Amino acid sequence: MGVSGTMEFLSDLLSSAKKGKKKKQMNTVSLKVRMDCEGCALKVKKALSAVKGAKSVVIDLKNQKASVTGFVDPKKVLKAAKATGKKSEPWPYVPYTMIAHPYVAGVYDKKAPPNYVRGTDDPAVATLNPVEEQYTLMFSDDNPNACSVM
Repeated sequence: MGVSGTMEFLSDLLSSAKKGKKKKQMNTVSLKVRMDCEGCALKVKKALSAVKGAKSVVIDLKNQKASVTGFVDPKKVLKAAKATGKKSEPWPYVPYTMIAHPYVAGVYDKKAPPNYVRGTDDPAVATLNPVEEQYTLMFSDDNPNACSVM
C-alpha cells in the first residue's frame, strides 16, 4: 500500500467516524454449550452458522465449546445458541496463566478443560498484566528455559 492508499484508507476511516457509523470488527465469540452427541453438535453448528456475519463455526464436543468467527454480535450468537434449546453461556474459562491465584475458591473449577480456570470479575482474584505474566513464566516449572537456583 503506497502513500495514496494510506491516505485513502485514513480518509475513509475519518469519514465513517464522522457519520457515526461503527464498523464491526472481526472477532471470535466462544460459548459453553451443553452438547451430548454429534447430532446436538450439528444442530448447534447449523444455528450458529445462520447468525448474520458468521464466517466460520468450530464445535469442540469434548470441551462443550462452540466458537463463531466473523463480524458477529456476541449477544446475537448467545441468543442463537439458546434458541436451540441447549443450555448456553459465554465461555467462562481463561488460561490458568492469566490468573494470579488460579487455585483459590471461585476460580478453580474441576469441570474446566485442562490448563483452564473459571474467569472472574472479582477484583480480589487479580489477573496478570503482560509484564507480570512474563515474570511468572520465567520461574515456571513448565518452562524448560526457566531460571533455576541450584
